[in-house]
Amino acid sequence: MPFTRREFTKQSALTGAGIALTGTVAALATAPGALAAGDPKHGNGHDGHGHGHGHDREPGYGPLIADPEGILALPADFSYQVITHCGVTKLESGEFTPSNHDGTASFEGPRGVTLLVNNHELSGVRAGWEHPVPLTEGLVYDPVAAGGCTVVETRRDGRTAEWVGIAGTSTNCAGGATPWGTWLTCEETEDKAGKNGLLKDHGYVFEVDPYDKRANRDPRPIKAFGRYAHEAVVIDPKQGHAYLTEDASGPNGLLYRWVPPHGFRHGRGKLRTLADDAGVLQATKCFDSNGKFVDDLSRATKIGTVYGVDWVDVPDRDAKSVSVRKQFADGEVTRARKLEGMWWGDGGAYIVSSFARSESPVQHDGQVWFYDPKRRTLTLKVLLGVNADPSKDGAFDGPDNITVSPYGGLVIAEDGEGIQHLFGATESGRTYPIARNDLNIGSEAEPEYSEFTGVTFSPDGRTLYANIQTPGIMLAITGPWKRQPNRR
Repeated sequence: MPFTRREFTKQSALTGAGIALTGTVAALATAPGALAAGDPKHGNGHDGHGHGHGHDREPGYGPLIADPEGILALPADFSYQVITHCGVTKLESGEFTPSNHDGTASFEGPRGVTLLVNNHELSGVRAGWEHPVPLTEGLVYDPVAAGGCTVVETRRDGRTAEWVGIAGTSTNCAGGATPWGTWLTCEETEDKAGKNGLLKDHGYVFEVDPYDKRANRDPRPIKAFGRYAHEAVVIDPKQGHAYLTEDASGPNGLLYRWVPPHGFRHGRGKLRTLADDAGVLQATKCFDSNGKFVDDLSRATKIGTVYGVDWVDVPDRDAKSVSVRKQFADGEVTRARKLEGMWWGDGGAYIVSSFARSESPVQHDGQVWFYDPKRRTLTLKVLLGVNADPSKDGAFDGPDNITVSPYGGLVIAEDGEGIQHLFGATESGRTYPIARNDLNIGSEAEPEYSEFTGVTFSPDGRTLYANIQTPGIMLAITGPWKRQPNRR
């Protein structure tokens, strides 16, 4: 995410296949897994900016309890383990785990193994980073680029392994899992060859197979999906359409749909065989209940708002001379500030718009939309009003990565200002805390807490995985998830 709300606020103030580490999870952690116990440090913020009123019981798992290890605050009876840690744990090939953990998904392996594909949001060239994704023979797209993905293998006995899935990409952000068990990693950049020292064009989506290292050799971008600041992607398992978000401004980004060519059948490795112009790439155009065009998703100020959706063909998907979002005039498409994470569930796509400020028609601190492909509608499911005091642990702002909980509702990673959380949202849009980042990477006088990323449940639903992007830590959270947090 190249421009967070935290950075926006600071600017406003100024202007008015690597291949693996072995050992037990506990041994890899810089601190032992902490079991939440004792007194809560702060209030739990369960009303989610006022969404918790008028119900018999507040949602959630209870107040968060400060971590004596200073990493992760959790509700009582929940615990965590550190799975990977940049600069501490090592890949199979001997290099340290890369930094800047981002989008993640889990996949079921044999005999109780869970495989996790982890994006590393490293922008530009390798020289600018202490721990870039290692260049592994046969798995490199651009040899000077710092980003990529690692695959993390966890076993029931606590042993782990980590290797490179793809290297030489840039700014690998949220991404998305496919119905056939692969990972789509998204480059959140528009840099072309020659810019910032890069040797190849960037701003593409790549497919990574967590099961077969050989399938990842000679990485090829899926140019049919377009070249722009990709954030996340989901695939409709029935229709085969891909939905993609763009995290960009000046003008604000777009929500895209890719329609496959007639006769195309999805499957492992099939996307990389597509012609560059295969299928049709389209952008969203929304209308309200009166048929009036909606220029920006920030116009919606009430949970339950429903917009009809049309799709407009993209003229030049590879953005040879003009960025894709700039190819449309006002009135042709619907925009949104910081379109972020996506996740497929309940027959459609959940889509995050992180925040909106002066460049958008209406200000907010986060929206979650649901796209229904059958009805061709977008429905506002979660709305976070502007957080008046992000330094207090009582509300949420800046939603980013998202996943659908197997226990109902959503789990969302916060990339806002001040305190950072993992938080849940019920079906009616009420919010509640799940975890708080207690790892201060600033100073005692001016504390700073990195964003959460990569939120995803294990295939069996017992473990919630999430990352703290800086310094780059992957966490496994377990607890009484089945204790329903009031789904409504």
